[in-house]
Amino acid sequence: MIEFLTTYNLNGIFIGIATFLIIGIFHPFVIKGEYHFGVKCWWVFALMGIISTTASIMVKELTWSILLAVWGASSFWSIHELFEQRERVRKGWFPKKK
Repeated sequence: MIEFLTTYNLNGIFIGIATFLIIGIFHPFVIKGEYHFGVKCWWVFALMGIISTTASIMVKELTWSILLAVWGASSFWSIHELFEQRERVRKGWFPKKK
């Protein structure tokens, strides 16, 4: 697959689309995580961030290394968003678990 992307110079498009999808995946992760567990699940995002960032350093293939780094950065950013989500729930913008 990487050969195909490189041959036709599609790595940038692939990384862009994958980044968009990764960020999109984390949005419901944050919402559902805060709804079901509150901000206590921040450590899950931290662990995912540490693992994927470390993996991005160890992977030799540039495309996969970049995508692992994007996953790691999105994981770390989700910790911040988790606490922001708590405030959005407090303001009534999102439902609160009863």
